[in-house]
Amino acid sequence: MVHFDNPKDRPVYIISVAAELVGMHPQTLRQYERAGLVHPYRMPGRGEGKGGKERETRLYSEHDIEQLRYIKRLTQELKVNLEGVKQIALLKEELDLRQRELDKQKQKMQQEIQRLRSKIGQLEVQIEEEV
Repeated sequence: MVHFDNPKDRPVYIISVAAELVGMHPQTLRQYERAGLVHPYRMPGRGEGKGGKERETRLYSEHDIEQLRYIKRLTQELKVNLEGVKQIALLKEELDLRQRELDKQKQKMQQEIQRLRSKIGQLEVQIEEEV
């Protein structure tokens, strides 16, 4: 059993439900997957699919649904083509990574500030005791 830390990453929607939730045709979701814009979880299914390969069921998470809605907005409202969507997705991913790194650095700095404030408090007590 696969464990997903974030509940939004847990795959729950089959392709027909995911397509309905975002107002797209299931074939569009397959096209976006082939283009590398969305990566649904693939659960082994029963029987064989095309070419004798084992059949798999695509399961979409809440995060995937959000990504599909974002792609839909870019392509339909802003008229961005799929190559443009790929570039935007790469930039967004890089930006998110940098944001997480900055958040970690900020947390470390806040801990260091707290440590230094505590040290200052200890030194002030020592000074008061000596005077």
